Amino acid sequence: MFNLDSIVRKNIKALVPYASARDEFSGEASVFLDANENALGSPLMKWYNRYPDPMQWKVKEKISFIKKIPNENIFLGNGSDEPIDNLLRCFCEPHQDEIIVMPPTYGMYEVYANIHGAHINYVPMTAEYQIDLEALENAIHPNTKIIWICTPNNPTGNSIDRQSIEMILNNFDGLVVVDEAYINFSRQQSFLSDLSEYPNLIVLQTLSKAWGLAGLRIGMAFASKEIISYMNKVKAPYNISVPIQELALKALDEVGQVNDMIKEIVELREKLVVDLRTVEHVIKINPSDTNFLLVQFKESKRLYDYLLQQGIVVRDRSNVKFCEGNLRITVGNAKENEALLNAIKSFKS
Repeated sequence: MFNLDSIVRKNIKALVPYASARDEFSGEASVFLDANENALGSPLMKWYNRYPDPMQWKVKEKISFIKKIPNENIFLGNGSDEPIDNLLRCFCEPHQDEIIVMPPTYGMYEVYANIHGAHINYVPMTAEYQIDLEALENAIHPNTKIIWICTPNNPTGNSIDRQSIEMILNNFDGLVVVDEAYINFSRQQSFLSDLSEYPNLIVLQTLSKAWGLAGLRIGMAFASKEIISYMNKVKAPYNISVPIQELALKALDEVGQVNDMIKEIVELREKLVVDLRTVEHVIKINPSDTNFLLVQFKESKRLYDYLLQQGIVVRDRSNVKFCEGNLRITVGNAKENEALLNAIKSFKS
């Protein structure tokens, strides 16, 4: 039986978070003399002399409307990396607790675990890049606090079987983080609608991918209000700046355009798959529910270097275990994809 109180770190449970000046009142005001700001403003941008809303309530209201999730169940961070960092801060006792990752997967789970001194238990995926449930069951220990699942997965691009994730949620007494950074490009159903059913579920999403806002660095975590309250305890007081919040508010009004863009990217992805199948250097194209393809080539390293010479940058994933010989290729616009294909076809093995 999942019990959040039993897995949160004792020092975090007892922590009295820093209360910024803007945390101590609610409502509107016309004169702000509480936060030691420069009342005269900046010579270049006078309107940025005030601290941002530390809880980003206006942004959360729009996300709440779009995602159908209450404000109190939303955490906003500096990219998805901040909630990943915060979860390890809150729930993994250094040099005592462990996490489970299932390679190949997103590398920052491992990086932040190492930063916080959490043990890492590796449970490799199957040859089809799916969860090995039997191996996972055998790997879980009493001090296993978090299982990380990226779906659709990075760098493989495929979606993880939903029933496997549900099996884990129903049988694991720790936290299950489902990272859905690429969910908008997939036909897979998001786990957002399952938050009320699983108190141990945390869903990560982002504005970087489908929304086309990688430069803003806004990541979203959705979970029970109890989990979110602990994450808010350990975050920086003003973790998202005023201009970033302003730009996010404008972007979140453009749901229709975003949906059109997603449709176009998926069409470009499918065309790229068809075109790559005609290339002699290609060994395998992994199924993708993302805006990228993991492609195995005959001479991936030489091809990678050749593409660089042509001014085309892809990601060499050959150094990632279980992805040997693979390049990860982001779906570009029509002109970029054509340039990529012409370059690959001109490569001499």
